[in-house]
Amino acid sequence: MVVVEARGLGLRTRRGWVFRGVDLAIRAGEVHAIVGPPGSGRTSLLLALADRFPITEGEVRHHAPAALGQVAGVHEPDPELTVAEHITERLLLLGRRVVPAASATAARGRPRFGILPWRRRTGQRDAVMAAIESAGLGAENLLDPARRGRDLTPVQRQVLGLTLAALSGPGLILADDVDAGTSSTERALLWTILDRVASQGIAVVVTTREVEPPSTPIIHRLGEPPADPAGQASAEEETAEQAPAEQAPAEEETAEQAPAEEETAEQASAEEETAEEAPAEEETPEQAPAEEETAEQAAAGTVPTHHAEVTR
Repeated sequence: MVVVEARGLGLRTRRGWVFRGVDLAIRAGEVHAIVGPPGSGRTSLLLALADRFPITEGEVRHHAPAALGQVAGVHEPDPELTVAEHITERLLLLGRRVVPAASATAARGRPRFGILPWRRRTGQRDAVMAAIESAGLGAENLLDPARRGRDLTPVQRQVLGLTLAALSGPGLILADDVDAGTSSTERALLWTILDRVASQGIAVVVTTREVEPPSTPIIHRLGEPPADPAGQASAEEETAEQAPAEQAPAEEETAEQAPAEEETAEQASAEEETAEEAPAEEETPEQAPAEEETAEQAAAGTVPTHHAEVTR
């Protein structure tokens, strides 16, 4: 039996599509998990399936009543009320009463003033525990009737939410972030409890970041990019990483050639300086006429025969 079905479900905001084109058919006794990272639209889709959130397109059809479990900020335990008060309040809303055993005895003819206060408290506790047990979760030892909502651990909050939802006898129970703030042992326990709920013929839909073995719900993933664009992006990143690596040797060679070019430039400067010094050597031919003049003077007799030595 199909409990709830969605056809072409979509939600669009000013920032774009939160989810779109969701098709679901959830049957009695099935456990479904909406998986995705924070911000992927898990809670919005969950509330839309519970008919508690407006959608942009598509439709949701319910074939059985739905009840919300723990949904932070939307449907969660009152921090000031005890577990017993939560149970009592829910039963009163359902038109049922939690009647302690002592009060029931007094109603049959015994005077109420004869009931001791501690017996009233004990009877109230027993009645609350009986109501928790009637939910069929098998988690009575996880809930202390005297504990207030603000003192409950994350797993206890989830269990209380599931218990309160189950008391109304729904065909569908929905709970959000069942793995938030829990250890691996607590998560395994929660999946066991969810399976117990489903074994009663109730469809279960929860959101979670991931599903750990050996849990085997029907998984619907949100927030995952298509396979092809992801593959192309990876290929482009690899190409971008390889390109600098391939160009690096060429740049290194250029850097190595730079000193060689500098050396060539230095050599060119040296050659220019040598070329500038060349005229000094050309002065030697100019000295030749002077020597010729000396020879002519000697022939004319104007140069003395003896002259001073030239120190070289």
